Amino acid sequence: MDKIRRASHAGSWYTDNPKQLEEELDGWLRAAGLSKSSDVRGVIAPHAGYSYSGRAAAYAFGNIDPTNISRVFLLGPSHHYYTPKCALSAATVYKTPIGDLPIDLEVIEELKATGKFELMDLRVDEAEHSMEMHLPYLAKIFEGHPVKVVPILVGALNAENEAMYGRLLAKYVDDPKNFFSVSSDFCHWGSRFNYTHYEKKHGAIHKSIEALDKMGMDIIETGDPDAFKEYLLEYDNTICGRHPISVFLHMVRNCSTKIKIKFLRYEQSSQCKTMRDSSVSYASAAAKVEA
Repeated sequence: MDKIRRASHAGSWYTDNPKQLEEELDGWLRAAGLSKSSDVRGVIAPHAGYSYSGRAAAYAFGNIDPTNISRVFLLGPSHHYYTPKCALSAATVYKTPIGDLPIDLEVIEELKATGKFELMDLRVDEAEHSMEMHLPYLAKIFEGHPVKVVPILVGALNAENEAMYGRLLAKYVDDPKNFFSVSSDFCHWGSRFNYTHYEKKHGAIHKSIEALDKMGMDIIETGDPDAFKEYLLEYDNTICGRHPISVFLHMVRNCSTKIKIKFLRYEQSSQCKTMRDSSVSYASAAAKVEA
């Protein structure tokens, strides 16, 4: 019996009309104009409503060559459910308006057997949007290619656990049939997010936010999880996928394959000019095998 995770945010965060969704994704992918590369083994991409971050996300997903990939690991932060661990989905299939993605039950069992993961129930799974917002893009890119997904909800991990999960998952990076989709938005700025860090030397508030985000993006590109942790401790930038990104950096550090992360797009939902304003930043990156 299939346990189905519904596309619970379709019809609100993105359209539930398959034809319209296909057209939107096609349009964004075409506009990004990227050539697909089999060297791209992972992406970091945003997870806001598509009217906000759909365009930016195309700069991550547009790099993917689906030909040799048979499994996608999804790493998404938990917005509503507190856990100090990582949690695995109890579903057997993830639905999207444009095609369903079966879950790789074999790998789920393998991960369960480590004793390090908890299981999230379907309610928690369907309430969370961070991985769902990657699914229509994945369904689109992998259309006609048999692919399974391994969704991992990344909880509020301490530094030791980020490193532990990174070591545990590193072996999967060395299999070129595996792909990694890491979900994160960047700075959530404004009093409604309780974050109003502003360095006047950069000029307008939105320029200060950009400088702060770019500093974090540059550190992520170095692949150093410790430097990323220090940056977060110093500036407390409200990067909601900080834990999935950190786990991915530890995976890259601990695998045998040489992987280089590069950001290809940066956007803000609006340009903050006064302390009353607010915005969310979106950044898209590709993680590529280096020769």
